[in-house]
Parts: sequence; C-alpha cells; structure tokens
Amino acid sequence: MNDQPNDRFDELMRRSLAEEADRIEPADALPEIQARARSQRRPATRRPWVLTVGAAAIGTAAAIGAFTVLDDNARTAGDDQLAGSPGTTTSATGAPSSAMPTTAPAVPTPAPSAATRPPTSSAKTAPSVKGTPETMRSAAVPVYWLGEKVGTTTAEPTVRLYRTWTKIVDGRPALEAVRIMTSKDSGDPDYYSAWRGAQVSSVTRADGVVTVDFKQLPQTRLDEAAATVATQQLVYTVQGAMDNPRLPVQVTQQGRPGSALFGRIDTSRPFNRAQASKVQALVWIDNLADGQVTKSPLTVTGIAAAYEATLNWRATNLKTRETLAHYVSTKDGQAYSPFAIPLKLGPGEWRIEAYLVSAVDGTDTDTDSKTVFVK
Repeated sequence: MNDQPNDRFDELMRRSLAEEADRIEPADALPEIQARARSQRRPATRRPWVLTVGAAAIGTAAAIGAFTVLDDNARTAGDDQLAGSPGTTTSATGAPSSAMPTTAPAVPTPAPSAATRPPTSSAKTAPSVKGTPETMRSAAVPVYWLGEKVGTTTAEPTVRLYRTWTKIVDGRPALEAVRIMTSKDSGDPDYYSAWRGAQVSSVTRADGVVTVDFKQLPQTRLDEAAATVATQQLVYTVQGAMDNPRLPVQVTQQGRPGSALFGRIDTSRPFNRAQASKVQALVWIDNLADGQVTKSPLTVTGIAAAYEATLNWRATNLKTRETLAHYVSTKDGQAYSPFAIPLKLGPGEWRIEAYLVSAVDGTDTDTDSKTVFVK
C-alpha cells in the first residue's frame, strides 16, 4: 500500500482527525499515562492507513458534514433540467399513455411497500405510513400552480403548470411545499391550486417511492384533462422540492391508496412525472411577483419554449396606457430555455407580459404576466 495515498477522502479524514486532535486538552494525569505507556511500549509497524473505530467514525462524520452543507440560495437543479428536456412520459394514473411519446426510458414502478399496499385487514385503525422524512436546513424550493392557457385549442388541456419559488428554513421541504400548495395563495391572481382544502399529513420516502399521505384529499371534481394536470401539480412540486424528478409519487389517504383524485384519477399506483411540454406552461416569468415594487431599469427573466427562439413582450402603463413592445431571443428554440427582457420604465403601475405568437393565425398565445409598481 502506498504510504502517501493521493485521495481526497483520505485527505479530508486526515484533516478532520487533526482538527479533532487539536481540540483535545490533556488532563492532569497525562504524565502518569505516558509513563505507563513507555513501560508497556512495543515496536509497531508504521501503517498510516490503520484507524481505530472511533477515529474512523469521527472522520466519516466530518466528511459527511463537509459535503452536506447547503447554500441558503440553492435551487433545485434537477427541476430545471427536466423543464428543459423531455422526461419520462406517463399518464396521471402512472400507467404509460399512448398519446404521450416516450423519449426516455420509463421510470420502473417498484414493488409496493407496506406504505403503499392496500390494506388486507378489516381493522378500523388506519395503517401507519412508513418511510423517512427528508429534512433540509434552508433552501428555495419550487411550488407549482395551475393557470389558464391563453390561445388553447380544444385538443389541449386549458390549464398548465406555472412555477413559483419559496424559501424553506429548517424544515421538511417537500412537506412544506405541499402545505403551501394546498393552503396558501400563489401570490398571483392568474394562478390557483386544485388542491385547496386538502390536508397533508406527511411526505416520506421508502423503497424508491415518495409517499404523500393526506388526512383529507381535495374534494374538487375536474374533467379528465384538468385532473391530469392537477395531479401533476403535486408530482412536480414534490419532486422539485426533493430535487429528484425521477422519484415516483404515491398518494395515500390516512395510509391507504386507492381513492380517486378529482373524481377521475386512480391512486392505486405511484405517479411519474409527465413530459414537460404536455403539462407545463410554455412561458413563465419567474423573477417578479405580482404587485412587486421595483426600480427602473429592471430585467425580467423566466423560461420559455418558443418557436424559433423568439419570445414577444409588452409593457403597459396602466394609468397613461403608454405601451412598449418588442421581442427577445431565448437561448434555444423549441425547448424550455431561459430568457431576459431588459426594461427601462417610468414611475407608475405597469403590466408586463411575455407571450408567443401563433404561427397559424398570428394571435397571442401562452401569455404570462406580472403587474409591478415602478418607483
């Protein structure tokens, strides 16, 4: 074995052990201990890679701690990556849909765990939901909402998913994100949640499946297309908060799956994330909140899947009716891609819109808007 291993983990362990050693203050009995050690000392072979169990535990703990520090401003990279490329395509029921092309291997559905199997006993006591809650010190996590799609056709669902960000401090990000989705307002009058009135109990992970258990499921009844997108509202929110877009999401009520969501969607199997282009809005503004007070100049940023990478924008002063309009290019065309709109606005209340233009009839489609107050 090399006496001077060139390994980052070993180096981290050595540093951790050195730091622990520096913290030790010898007791008054040190001279006596040293005397005993000298009287019993035996020649030993130099093996710097041998560690005691206690030292190894200290070094491992220090190493884990060094790699699990989370930046307060961290965002979920996995969530953004899926927004920009086709993912696993499944229906809201978790079964593959022939109407949705599968451009990536489907996420395999694991065998049901004790948390997701239907009960086999007639006992009235609800089964406990097994699994490990995931905790996080502080992070910005996504919460998804529903919004009406502008310029829709009858062949498409009239609602789409829109993303906002919220900061979770010293909590369970997925559980907190679901609580916001089910009980809070989005902060934008154009966004809403089909899950209002639902009462979430826990979000746990076991056997490769995330189980979201509800004390009460939403009572809203929707048509099949809207119910599919509304189900994905939960899937996208949970997976985004956990920073893992490939985790199947099982819905249970008081520990039992099987109840229908929105009067349509079977919950007996876990749900996978649907392809972004099937359920997400094609344009959204994500750095401004509706009603926000801001200064000029400002830059409006967001995500868009724009034909030929062309995104249109319009800013209207709601008092004077002054209107500015132009277009910008997104980073990529025909794929979810970032955009930035630089604006120089006078004082007042402004409505800022980002939208696409139909290649068929020239009408505005897929509009997202924010109203801001410019100082």
